[in-house]
Amino acid sequence: MGGKKGERLERYQLDEDAYIHMIQTSPCFICRIVAGTYDEARIHIVYEDTNAIAFLERWPRLYGWVLLAPREHREQVTGAFTLHEYLALQQSVYLVAEAIRHEVGAERVYIASFGSNQAISHVHWHIVPLPSGVPFSEQQLAVFRKGILKIPEHEMAALATRIRQRIHQLQGQRADS
Repeated sequence: MGGKKGERLERYQLDEDAYIHMIQTSPCFICRIVAGTYDEARIHIVYEDTNAIAFLERWPRLYGWVLLAPREHREQVTGAFTLHEYLALQQSVYLVAEAIRHEVGAERVYIASFGSNQAISHVHWHIVPLPSGVPFSEQQLAVFRKGILKIPEHEMAALATRIRQRIHQLQGQRADS
């Protein structure tokens, strides 16, 4: 399934062995993104504040998939935060999820935290928009078995811009209420 208007995008299979080797042997990619030293040009930031950063997933299985992480390297999804810190991050998750939901016309948004002390230990949330019309057999955990969407670089940049604009609109609405 493709973008907002339902256009089709090609898919490819990720070389899982190479991916696992990379995430187990490389320094924390989220810390490198926060520091501005990540060596990949394909990082499209959609949101950032003093506590969090959110960016398009580099290997998305669904259109509009975003990762959101605390700026500071923390490894436990709840235990590494005070209740106040955790709730502040969840406000950011909510804001980004709502922007994505509106931008891509998702019928549902999945939010999950993954990671491991053996690889990608920096806690982060996956914000995953499910397009309308996806058969149940291809929803939920089946999403992770899909191939990676081949989204052209210019479309990733445009999508990130549109999500940022939606976030600004939602922030304006919150300020008005």
